[in-house]
Amino acid sequence: MIGNFFNKKDIEFDESKFDDIDMDKYSEKYSESALWDKIKGTIKSVGIELLYNALQLYYVTKRPDCPPHVKAGIIAALGYFISPLDLIPDMIPVAGFADDGGAILLALAHARTYIDDDIRQQAKNTIKGFLGDDILDELD
Repeated sequence: MIGNFFNKKDIEFDESKFDDIDMDKYSEKYSESALWDKIKGTIKSVGIELLYNALQLYYVTKRPDCPPHVKAGIIAALGYFISPLDLIPDMIPVAGFADDGGAILLALAHARTYIDDDIRQQAKNTIKGFLGDDILDELD
């Protein structure tokens, strides 16, 4: 699973690879309907951790206290996740979502103060709605 891919000790996430990406162009790809379509279309290949993280970010954007600069970073990361054209094409098994996971992890780092138990529960409830209760065991 891609979520576990980033937790392996022998693999490091290189944030510098994202420094040259024009994230503004990915913000244009973001829409709620495109995000839900991406989730529905890739739910099995993306991995539960990446999906959970993306959903947490989505719900952070709905918080009234989320500042515009945090929301903009989240929208750019989710737009990157939605876009099939990025550093590593999504159709490549496992590796295809590695760069998407990196963008999501960067956005999570910037949004961490807005991710509370309510946000985590909303994300889990959405996953449960798509996949059932048993899948949540992988998140604990």
